[in-house]
Amino acid sequence: MFNLDVISVNIWAILASLANLLILTWILKRFLFKPVKKMLDARRAAIDADYAQAAAAKAEAEEDRLNYEAAMAAARQTSDQIISEATRMAEHRGNEIVSEAREKATDIRRQAEADAMLERKKAEDDMKREIADVSARLTGKLLQREINEEDHRALIDSFLQEIGTENDND
Repeated sequence: MFNLDVISVNIWAILASLANLLILTWILKRFLFKPVKKMLDARRAAIDADYAQAAAAKAEAEEDRLNYEAAMAAARQTSDQIISEATRMAEHRGNEIVSEAREKATDIRRQAEADAMLERKKAEDDMKREIADVSARLTGKLLQREINEEDHRALIDSFLQEIGTENDND
């Protein structure tokens, strides 16, 4: 039948193969596995550092957002205060301007009344001078002609009535 020598078990060959396997495993562990593991650990540490840095950046961004919102709220409040202060000052200044305008109008009216009074006094003085001139001329004419006492009285009375009428009309 068949020869079973081909399938025989050679213990020395098995031991040599096992020794080769152990030596190869030790060499791979020593020169390949440890550097690869070291490289993978370094890579994992770098990735963890990146994640930590990203988390810190996210926390910082959130803090910056909160600070920005607080600053914007403060800016809005400040702008509202500035606007209300400016409005109050504008109203106050407007009231001052109106008050000054009223005072000026009152002063102008008083000045106009004073000027009118002066003009009236001046006109009265002019009228008195004119009356005095007319009276002087009338006296001159009366002296030129001789009149009796009754004519003289009638003339003076009519002259006084004319002066009274003219003063009442003014």
